[in-house]
Amino acid sequence: MIGVLFECTFFYPMLMSFVWITGALYYFFRRERHALHRDEPPALLHYPLATILVPCHNEGPNVRDTIGAALAQRSPDYEVVAIDDGSTDDTAEQLNTLARANPRLRVLHLSRNLGKANALRMGALAARSEYLVCIDGDAVLDEYAVHWMVWHLTDGPRVGAVTGNPRIRNRSTLLGRLQVGEFSAIIGMIKRAQRVYGRVFTISGVIAAFRRSALHRIGYWSDTIVTEDIDISWRLQLDHWDIRYEPNAMCFILMPETLKGLWQQRLRWARGGVEVLVRHIGDFFSWRKRRMWGVVLEYVLSVLWAYSMALMFALWAIGKFVALPPAWRVDTLIPSWHGVVLGLVCLLQFATSLIIDRRYETHVGRSYYWVIWYPVAYWMLSFATTVAAVPATLLARRRGLRRATWASPDRGLR
Repeated sequence: MIGVLFECTFFYPMLMSFVWITGALYYFFRRERHALHRDEPPALLHYPLATILVPCHNEGPNVRDTIGAALAQRSPDYEVVAIDDGSTDDTAEQLNTLARANPRLRVLHLSRNLGKANALRMGALAARSEYLVCIDGDAVLDEYAVHWMVWHLTDGPRVGAVTGNPRIRNRSTLLGRLQVGEFSAIIGMIKRAQRVYGRVFTISGVIAAFRRSALHRIGYWSDTIVTEDIDISWRLQLDHWDIRYEPNAMCFILMPETLKGLWQQRLRWARGGVEVLVRHIGDFFSWRKRRMWGVVLEYVLSVLWAYSMALMFALWAIGKFVALPPAWRVDTLIPSWHGVVLGLVCLLQFATSLIIDRRYETHVGRSYYWVIWYPVAYWMLSFATTVAAVPATLLARRRGLRRATWASPDRGLR
């Protein structure tokens, strides 16, 4: 029994790697290989007004860079709406100064911290446009990002949202460089593969565009979910809206570079996934929702894998002190030949993503030297946060729903 479980825990990552590699290559050769370059976006028949929403809470060190990049878009008709959500630093004053100097910028001031979902909802209601591009308060937009995302939204009436391509700004530490590889070799590859089989698990909350009428149909963002981006993605797709991925719509973001900050961020992501699954589990038994089954199955398998790993660790540790029956004994956690095969598959995945991703960052390969540490650092982190997130989420739901307010994250070492 344990032998079968041991095999499954090490074959599951290999299986998913092949699924992602195959899907990403199909997406690349069909949609990216001969596509226009980032700075040559497709022309539009008309250029509708777009609204860039920037929710901010205590973003004083970053807000000038973020607003400056948002105001530098190569798009003929757009506005920027910044929402100060009860900041206690100088964010409000900086935004007011920028607004006086830039007529495209409007600022909404909320009296207290009510969370990102509420700030986005207020911004959407104040926007003058049907097309909303939402970014975080520390994100630096590429100058062509709005054009690429609006092009998708105007391409078909059922396109409800577009998820962009976040890139890491802070690369001074090992954790920062590992995340460069992660966002290319894992996150970007997964989005391509999921887009091929029809549904995506989540948009990138740090850069996403929405059709406002689609948001209005589903009731905008939920302020009781810790990861509003996962929830809005599932609700849009359950309402039969299409979500597209556009790798040319880039923005540059700050990520945690301490173990504590990384743990808190990934635990929040893991809790958000569990919350959304629990909230919407009853919706997936309908044949009309069948296009979501692949995403749900992939997520459920990842949770089962995490708990299988936890069981393996627990049995190995118990076996050091207690004589277990042979069927339950785990003599070693070293995967022997499995580890060699898993490492080769991992390197194949990184190489594939490098070939695809150098189109967007010419020198991205410099950071790939460090991704050899990825299996140890991030598979273990994913396993641990998932195991911790499930009971934490279920206990929190028993206490009742609460508003998810802002908490300033680790922005890395600068």
